[in-house]
Amino acid sequence: MYRLAKPFLFLLSPETAHRVTVFFLDLAAQIPPLRALLRRWYCLSDKSLERQLLGLHFPNPVGLAAGFDKDGKHIEGLACLGFGFIELGTVTPLPQDGNPQPRLFRLPADQALINRMGFNNEGLDALAGRLQRLRAKKMPGNILVGGNIGKNKLTPNEEAESDYLRCFEALFPYVDYFVVNVSSPNTPGLRALQEKEPLTRLLLRLQEKNRAQAQPKPLLLKIAPDLSDSQLDDIAAIVADTGLSGLIATNTTIAREGLATPAAAVEAIGAGGLSGAPVRARATQVIRHLRQKLGPEPVIIGVGGIDSAEAALEKLAAGANLVQVYSGLVYEGPGLVRSILGAMRDQAE
Repeated sequence: MYRLAKPFLFLLSPETAHRVTVFFLDLAAQIPPLRALLRRWYCLSDKSLERQLLGLHFPNPVGLAAGFDKDGKHIEGLACLGFGFIELGTVTPLPQDGNPQPRLFRLPADQALINRMGFNNEGLDALAGRLQRLRAKKMPGNILVGGNIGKNKLTPNEEAESDYLRCFEALFPYVDYFVVNVSSPNTPGLRALQEKEPLTRLLLRLQEKNRAQAQPKPLLLKIAPDLSDSQLDDIAAIVADTGLSGLIATNTTIAREGLATPAAAVEAIGAGGLSGAPVRARATQVIRHLRQKLGPEPVIIGVGGIDSAEAALEKLAAGANLVQVYSGLVYEGPGLVRSILGAMRDQAE
């Protein structure tokens, strides 16, 4: 079905195509026969796909990366597409519009996207309220939900801790795990928080708040693919020093090397994070490096250039425990999830 719809969607701007897609997905999820049909097409349940990680039971190891459903508006529809977990956000304490449009661009020749969204979201209160109502009804399909948290654009880095702590406290009753996002290239100065001293301080404050709870939640860190090996070694040390549950590797890249899209076209797009197939190799390298440094225990969620079952299995072979997709969905459609799960099931047999 997506193959038929894709040419028409690609006639629209990427943000408009996204809104159209989720509108029809949400509509179908509210109609029982269509909801059942979606689940039949896209969901794959098998005991071999279940994972017990982070103290949580994952129905399967394929998740939706943050950015697709920033405000938690589409969980019921997305639960029909076979995901084992969905990561919401990035959410910030206050609502913000993000960067001016256009801010999302397709690079079809590279099976890639460039975005400079800028943490556009409706804010913490809106997301927490939506999750509270959904939890009261019971989360559809036993799907797990993560909260990806960030800081507002106007919050100086010296005060960033307060933004992350506010998000953590408000979402704690409603999400299954947390992800600290200091690696987006689209909020000015944010990546400076990846440096060892400020990052360690931030994570220790969050862990202090986390451990004060009766049942602490898994806390993960999302990192950029642009870190050097020495910086990755620092990240591995930070995981040990702060007791993080794991890492998400990786976010989008600011690199532009090796693209098939003409350089003039890429330059005309301007700044932003590149995702999709061009990130695949580097994300896998980062995962492999981190797994060697971390040992077997901390969880690594692999993301970056997963647009096929082969790409997903590559991440797992490099040391990831779980994987997430986003840009691959734009080019391959929701059938990508079932394809990956089928390959994982076949490998387990």
